[in-house]
Amino acid sequence: MRYLALVTDYDGVVATDGRMSLATVKAIERLRMSGRRAILVTGRRLVDLLGVCGNLTLFDYVVAENGAVLFDPRSRQETLLAKAPPAEFIERLQELGVAPLEIGRVIVATWLPHHTTVLDAIQEAGLELQIIFNKSAVMVLPCGVNKATGVDHALRKLGLSPHEVVGIGDAQNDHSFLEASECAVAVSNALPSTQKIADIVTEHENGHGVTELIDHLVADDLHRMRGRVKRHLIPIGKREDGVLVTVPPYGLNILIAGPSGTGKSTVASGIVERLVELAYQLCIVDPEGDYGTLQDIITLGNQRHAVTVNEVLALLEDPKITLNVNLLGIPLADRPEFFGQLFPNLQAMRTRTGRPHWIVLDEAHHMLPIEWSHLGHALPQRLGETVLVTVHPDHLAPEVLSMVDAVVAVGPAPDRTIQRFASAIGQSISWPNGLVHQRGRAVFWFPRQNEAPFAAEVLPGRAERIRHHRKYAEGNMRHRSFFFRGPGNRHNLRSQNLVMFSQIAEGIDQDTWLFHLRRGDYSRWFRDSVKDKYLADQVERIERRQDLQPAETRQLIRALIEARYTLPE
Repeated sequence: MRYLALVTDYDGVVATDGRMSLATVKAIERLRMSGRRAILVTGRRLVDLLGVCGNLTLFDYVVAENGAVLFDPRSRQETLLAKAPPAEFIERLQELGVAPLEIGRVIVATWLPHHTTVLDAIQEAGLELQIIFNKSAVMVLPCGVNKATGVDHALRKLGLSPHEVVGIGDAQNDHSFLEASECAVAVSNALPSTQKIADIVTEHENGHGVTELIDHLVADDLHRMRGRVKRHLIPIGKREDGVLVTVPPYGLNILIAGPSGTGKSTVASGIVERLVELAYQLCIVDPEGDYGTLQDIITLGNQRHAVTVNEVLALLEDPKITLNVNLLGIPLADRPEFFGQLFPNLQAMRTRTGRPHWIVLDEAHHMLPIEWSHLGHALPQRLGETVLVTVHPDHLAPEVLSMVDAVVAVGPAPDRTIQRFASAIGQSISWPNGLVHQRGRAVFWFPRQNEAPFAAEVLPGRAERIRHHRKYAEGNMRHRSFFFRGPGNRHNLRSQNLVMFSQIAEGIDQDTWLFHLRRGDYSRWFRDSVKDKYLADQVERIERRQDLQPAETRQLIRALIEARYTLPE
């Protein structure tokens, strides 16, 4: 179930002439029986709402005074979400003849045409207040308070985010929470400006429109809107004609595959950044520390701390947190078992809260190996919004590959990569003539759609970063490690990361250091294995200099590494 909550305005939406009809009440009861939550949001004062609506217990929470007051109908607990304006301001409005004047716990409200007088009073008093319109109503509230902020407080109480919400409204003061909702709906009697921002406009007015919406929600979870809300589409590539390749944020699984060092992390990081920008919650399972440098992401775990499932779940309870689960502290052989415990817990959390919205699984062939195919209970029966990143798509369990909806093949042989995937799931593929690897591009294939594979430009993340920062600094580069051997292969000292390289470089004998320096081995390793062109270029300049003493070259190269990667002490 995608949409777990309905957020509705009161007057002109769920209520007509201040009252909810019996049919609307029954519709909300059906919504609650389906397991969904309901939140009422209104510009009314709570005391006024209680006087006209005897059905508030239908709702989990009521957001009153246009976002300034939160009310729990069952406990009858009232929480102020902002401070009231000073009494002197209200007295000044009364002196200026602003009437009628409604004074709430926080809100001060009147009607047109008093908005100019109210604005003058705000300027005169030097107060940080805002005016919000609701058709002919004029509402004064502290800056930053609106229906969206109030609804966000209610959703956090329920452990939900706006991405699980269908919002329905009719007027300009509803725009803030409608724009925040995953699906925005306007009743047919809504203002033209409100209908313009809505993803759906109901056929019926007021409560009849709300009932119409609830019927569709309960029947098929608004299936007709899947992939049609353009503001939520996630760009993952760009075709030669400039048209973006996009995927919906729900109901899709993506496989990113190709050899090491060919751009898988670039594609994945770009997708991650765009999801984070849209405030979707992610859980990234990061075996090598590749994603720890991304902005707005909390990393849990490192080489010295083996993360636990309970730690992951506890942090993900906050809808605002996107989590990177660093597995460097867990032995490679133990990682499938860890993921086997984590994944069902994440799926249970998704059933309850709709989150995390996406799971990113790097080195997926280690987490969901083909060896698990005979253990049906160990494999997930449904992935649900998952990005799988792997060098070996054919090493993944076929049951998992069969759930993939989009394939992004990077590297020099995209035809082989996609063919391995197709063979693993038993699907034939006809490769288009002339489709070959191009620098900066990947091959995209949507196996469930009637379209051949095609090339498109890769969209990397916007923020400039050092790729694989932590893996190269502290992780295990395995076959791409640097080996200090020296003349005559007198040594065989393996540097599995930049920390180890710097430590060995500090103590290695001069002949061995100079042997690799004069051959250009250091810059070659930084360029080809560490994939850091800037560092490689700087080191190459040092390698070519004849005026430096051996100790100076060591000091300069180690200083460059430390400055660029902030090595641990």
